[in-house]
Amino acid sequence: MLKLEPRPQASRWWTYGSPLLALVVTVLIGVALFAALGKDPVRGLQIFFWEPIKSPYAIGELMVKATPLLLIALGLAVCFRSNVWNIGAEGQFVIGAVAAGGIALMADKTTGPWIVLAILLAGVLGGMFWAGITALLRDRFNANEILVSLMLVYVATLLLGYLVYGPWKDPMGYNFPQTKTFERVTQIPRLMQGSRLSIGLPIALAAAAALWVFLFRTRAGFALQVGGLAPAAARYAGFSSRRALWTALLISGGAAGLAGALEVAGPIGQLTPYVPAGYGFAAIIVAFVGRLHPVGMVFSAILMSMFYIGGELAQSRLGLPKSLTGVFQGLLLFTLLACDTLIAYRVRWVGASPQPGAR
Repeated sequence: MLKLEPRPQASRWWTYGSPLLALVVTVLIGVALFAALGKDPVRGLQIFFWEPIKSPYAIGELMVKATPLLLIALGLAVCFRSNVWNIGAEGQFVIGAVAAGGIALMADKTTGPWIVLAILLAGVLGGMFWAGITALLRDRFNANEILVSLMLVYVATLLLGYLVYGPWKDPMGYNFPQTKTFERVTQIPRLMQGSRLSIGLPIALAAAAALWVFLFRTRAGFALQVGGLAPAAARYAGFSSRRALWTALLISGGAAGLAGALEVAGPIGQLTPYVPAGYGFAAIIVAFVGRLHPVGMVFSAILMSMFYIGGELAQSRLGLPKSLTGVFQGLLLFTLLACDTLIAYRVRWVGASPQPGAR
């Protein structure tokens, strides 16, 4: 029989090997799922893991999806390393998009290219403001940040709906709930012709590098992590838990707001009720699959964007529901949680004990 036995110390190898094993298990379950649905498993895996990288245009679309996931995950990693559980990045993403969209709607034919910076700054400030509400309620009233941040997601979505169905609705939009298309000058500069890939990608990669420096090369980053791992030790060392709370949530909210600004002023080009795409929730998986490390989150963001694109292609080419994307995301998360058991425990084969009275 198999037995789980505690390790003398956590396995460093399985700390990084667990996400790879979780991916393999997820793929195997996916193969069984395709077969159960009467679809060719090989074709299904091809759609999820080959179609998104088979051409330069496909890779560009993959990076378009990966950019907001990476930005939001980087911010969430700061929170989670600080033991601050921000589950409302989706709401901060939406408010960042709303703030950026409000600036973009002010542009006209005479507006200069400077407005792009104003749009991005508005997105950052919008996300920070929304995360700041959670920080304020946690700081002043000791409210649970998980519940507060999560509930604020629904408030943000309702606020977006009010604007696109009401005062910001395009009067020439044939009664569709959307704003007018933003002026061309407000569009985020693209990296190449014929692709939607914008400067958001280098911004996200620069943010990953900046986060690595912040976490592992600065006193402030060290203080945040000590506060998350050992609050008593942090207090003894003179690190402020209050400052850590505000710093973590404002960084996380700003990153999510920036992702929202890049999305509406880039691929979308207007505000619609469909701005909430689930990136804020998927980024939680990205952060943990990437082990809360900037380099790991780059690769996990690419993997998660494959699931997004694969789900869309499976819907159109295999006739499968779009919810398949969420199925793969959930499978990856739960298999990761299961495989993480190997970090603190090892599996041993134990022979069956003899029955009483047996010779």
